[in-house]
Amino acid sequence: MTSKPAAAAAQATVYGYPRQGANRELKKAIEGYWKGRVTADALRATAAELRTANWRQLATAGVHEVPTGDFSYYDHVLDTTVMVGAVPARHRAAVAADALDGYFAMARGTQDVAPLEMTKWFDTNYHYLVPELGPDTVFTANSAKQVAELKEALALGIAARPVLVGPVTYLLLAKPAPGVAADFEPLTLLDRLLPVYAEVLADLRAAGAEWVQLDEPALVQDRTPAELNAAARAYRDLGSLTDRPKLLAASYFDRLGDALPVLAKAPIDGLALDFTDAAAANLDALAAAGGLPGKRLIAGVVNGRNIWINDFEKSLATLGTLLGLADRVDVAASCSLLHVPIDATAERDIDPQILRWLAFAKQKTTEIATLAKGLSQGTDTISAELAANRADLASRAGSAITHDPAVRARAAAVTDADGRRSQPYADRAVAQRSHLKLPLLPTTTIGSFPQTTELRTARADLRAGRIDTAGYEQRIENEIREVISFQEKTGIDVLVHGEPERNDMVQYFAEQLTGYLATQHGWVQSYGTRYVRPPVLAGDISRPEPMTVRWTSYANSLTERPVKGMLTGPVTMLAWSFVRDDQPLGDTARQVALALRDEVNDLEAAGTSVIQVDEPALRETLPLRAADHAAYLNWATESFRLTTSGVRPETQIHTHMCYAEFGDIVQAIDDLDADVISLEAARSHMQVARELAAHGYPREAGPGVYDIHSPRVPSAEEAAELLRTGLDAIPAERLWVNPDCGLKTRGWPETQTSLENLVAAARTVRGELPAS
Repeated sequence: MTSKPAAAAAQATVYGYPRQGANRELKKAIEGYWKGRVTADALRATAAELRTANWRQLATAGVHEVPTGDFSYYDHVLDTTVMVGAVPARHRAAVAADALDGYFAMARGTQDVAPLEMTKWFDTNYHYLVPELGPDTVFTANSAKQVAELKEALALGIAARPVLVGPVTYLLLAKPAPGVAADFEPLTLLDRLLPVYAEVLADLRAAGAEWVQLDEPALVQDRTPAELNAAARAYRDLGSLTDRPKLLAASYFDRLGDALPVLAKAPIDGLALDFTDAAAANLDALAAAGGLPGKRLIAGVVNGRNIWINDFEKSLATLGTLLGLADRVDVAASCSLLHVPIDATAERDIDPQILRWLAFAKQKTTEIATLAKGLSQGTDTISAELAANRADLASRAGSAITHDPAVRARAAAVTDADGRRSQPYADRAVAQRSHLKLPLLPTTTIGSFPQTTELRTARADLRAGRIDTAGYEQRIENEIREVISFQEKTGIDVLVHGEPERNDMVQYFAEQLTGYLATQHGWVQSYGTRYVRPPVLAGDISRPEPMTVRWTSYANSLTERPVKGMLTGPVTMLAWSFVRDDQPLGDTARQVALALRDEVNDLEAAGTSVIQVDEPALRETLPLRAADHAAYLNWATESFRLTTSGVRPETQIHTHMCYAEFGDIVQAIDDLDADVISLEAARSHMQVARELAAHGYPREAGPGVYDIHSPRVPSAEEAAELLRTGLDAIPAERLWVNPDCGLKTRGWPETQTSLENLVAAARTVRGELPAS
């Protein structure tokens, strides 16, 4: 394929870049600041060094216009809350006293003040802090961060484009503040918010911004006519400003749908659209809307959410089509590169053949620059890159790793009966109560206990050869004994072994399943300073041998109380991995489910009576458009049932979900047919309990009473009050008492006190129940 150069030189750009640094320098500096070991000035210096390094790397790779404002100490939505002056009343004194400490207090809370609620950023595994707004909210502009970071980039001689969360998305992501009526709609504040954005835009123009990008990913979701009208009004008003830079509205993660003509007709200067497979409909929709005559189009043709190499010829064909639809076409990733690791070349343990298939953020910027060059100067100028790309794509397509006949035959033989328990829930519940003999309001935890320095040191010592396997396993046994002993003394009813052997709830299993690859440096931000290393799901999946039976059985040998077996479910295994893109997700999920089914059955055979299969990603993976929900939920719930349906009626199946909006998937939660579900509820004040009740959810549930994403320790009375609220929605015979999530990231002292308070709360409320 040979193409002629574009009439106007296409530029390469990105919407955002990983914040943490090659060695997670930002995480270390922030956590050092929290512990008093790093000064505020030293933290700011580290942050500035990381921003500079990112911008220089992008410029060196051939990116013509770098993003600014995407960097964050914790979360870019929280940064927007600060920018528009929407600090909650309970945090204003702290922010006024010290802006940095007040910022972290909003994110993490303090012992006396609750943090902002946290939930998933669209259908990703990134978490944002939810703005709290009400009819009395007063917005005030504070552009200091955005202006300062723009000036930093410009001072380096690098062309830069500030990136802001757009006003419509900001309001659509917000929730009513505590004490505000639940039916309050933050979008009604749009006319109050737009003048603040106008002021910020003027400040950025004065600081040297030629372009400013306003991200509006909320518009790729189904939107009402009123919401679309609000978007039209917002960009009419902002576009009509006289003192402003050029405005670029950006969307990503899915097709823009009815919002595309709204933004295309707005008096702004350009659009940035996703043109990867998930949003391929944007191309036809843009043509139907008449294109963008006289405007700039940034085409997101490189997948910013996955780590597979781009198909250059396919992308160039898309770009060639787009040339006739806009005055200027530039090339970008489909979204911020925040969602991928930094550099694939740092991975020394991955087979070089497979490494050819991978592109992390650094490689994606090179791909974008290559495509921009090919579009601008003609494909003859990138002939070597095209040839190498074809060879790499062919290598992957023909690899034995991606095709295991035995795995595919087993998946093809699955029947509907394989995904159904042998008895209905009502009968199972009777058998389980007789077998487990638990009290009303039984207490448990979600699975993990604090990952101490000693545990991390033990893993490092094993990798470095400083201890042998026997020495490492002795340390794990010691930790399990301590965790079991603490839970027994505290009075917890259903125990866990604490997962000391696990580095991550997905990676641990991925390292033991065929078809998965683990990275050493593939860190991606989940929230704040919490980074994960998503494994790479590269081929067909099977389980060579048991993965968890050894440690669960050991824990069971230490106590007479039930100990939960702990697994990560098939949907979460996909969602928190970089999943293969060469077959339908449902096919991959079925393979993972069958591997996990073998593990569930082995746990039961070894004497485990309670088995938890976590699916925290079920909601986050829900497609952004309602038209796509049914197909996804069909394979997602089927894969969970396939994992769990091979056990006896008296074996109790638990699942867990956290930090998402559950109201629109309650039917899917019901369809999982788990005996018990535990859910995040502390920050949302038991909202999910009310949602379950409104649905008529018939099984047992544990809405969390302890927010584990904050260092604050809830009092026994605070937990008891949440529990009483839960009882308003869920009867005592079906209500469990548990934290919101696993305790891996917490310290031992706060964990011990919090769980003691949780058990005390359960006993108090249990004593308040009417005699049966």
